[in-house]
Amino acid sequence: MKQKIASRAAQIETVIKQFLPKEEGYEKVIYEAMNYTMLAGGKRIRPMLMEETYRLFGGQAKVIEPFMAAIEMIHTYSLIHDDLPALDNDDYRRGRKTAHIVFGEDMAILAGDALLNYAFEVASRTLIEYPDVPGLGRAIYILARKPGVSGMIGGQVVDVKLTGKPVKEDELLYIYRCKTGALIEAAMMIGALLAGASEEQVELMEQVARDVGLAFQIQDDVLDITSDSVTLGKPVGSDEKNQKYTYATIHGVEAARKEVSRLTQEAVDLLGKLPCENPFLRELLIYMINRES
Repeated sequence: MKQKIASRAAQIETVIKQFLPKEEGYEKVIYEAMNYTMLAGGKRIRPMLMEETYRLFGGQAKVIEPFMAAIEMIHTYSLIHDDLPALDNDDYRRGRKTAHIVFGEDMAILAGDALLNYAFEVASRTLIEYPDVPGLGRAIYILARKPGVSGMIGGQVVDVKLTGKPVKEDELLYIYRCKTGALIEAAMMIGALLAGASEEQVELMEQVARDVGLAFQIQDDVLDITSDSVTLGKPVGSDEKNQKYTYATIHGVEAARKEVSRLTQEAVDLLGKLPCENPFLRELLIYMINRES
């Protein structure tokens, strides 16, 4: 499965490169900073989930590709900002020096801003290039809402606000659903929507993605305690360093692993309710939730 994912990630990398800006002009340095982080590697999980959900519902057109690039740009901008000294203050990401170390804190902030804006430039072009595809407007709305103040950013706000303070269970789950789960929800909802899935099916995929997002983050908590920086490609122990309470630190590693298993089964069961199937998508969900890096 690991080789299959790596092969798909390489294909997605080729798609993403088509939409990256050229490194030229007076503002060349910002394009360099954007592309440096975009091409720093990674499993390309979010665009992969989007594409495989699109295929699940029979989608075959290239209209999905700009959205795949856009969601990876949004994810990457969030990583650039997460790594800044004002937030997690990490020097390495995916085994490479982070943007603020290479380009300076000022350019890292601007590169993150630029990637967010550029994501919508890329996605909104579909309204011109694919005018006959239904659901584009709503897809762009989902792409805007899920990473926004009621989604990813909202989760980040609560996370920052509660750093170093005791966290209630509902607060922690809110952070996880928003900060991590929202982009996964966006990916799978957009994939379903653009393939012509029904409203009920889009909502079901949102539920699947919510379980996956929670399990993914809890597994990340476990790895921050049990793994090493070489395997992860980023520092471990950052939650403790940043005085963050996590599911694993509150409930313990074993209880966290049991919750990951429960959420995984729930997501797979929901997926099984659909009249269509994509075996690779099912395998991907199980693999990413139970990953070791």
